[in-house]
Amino acid sequence: MSVTKSLLTAATAVTLVLGFAGSASAETAWERNHPRRDEVVDRLQHQNHRIREERREGELTAGQAYWLHREDRAIFRQEQFDARLHHGHITKREQRRLNWEENRVSHQIGR
Repeated sequence: MSVTKSLLTAATAVTLVLGFAGSASAETAWERNHPRRDEVVDRLQHQNHRIREERREGELTAGQAYWLHREDRAIFRQEQFDARLHHGHITKREQRRLNWEENRVSHQIGR
């Protein structure tokens, strides 16, 4: 019985992983129509995950994580503001500036 349960659990896990991998690689209409915004938002999500992981592992204090999350939220708000100015899109120049700001936060996470 435990072997059957283990196999069922393993099969479920494989199905979930493959399902998520398939959906993660599928590009949505929003991603196709807003590639600059998609890149910025994806990076912010990745950095958010990195901050949580570093905090969980004890590499960052609660205060450091708070300030890094705060900086990322400010970048996200700027991205939203920029997009409102251009009918849902951001310019290459705005994308470069947002990426530069994300790089600053990224370097702070890795210290």
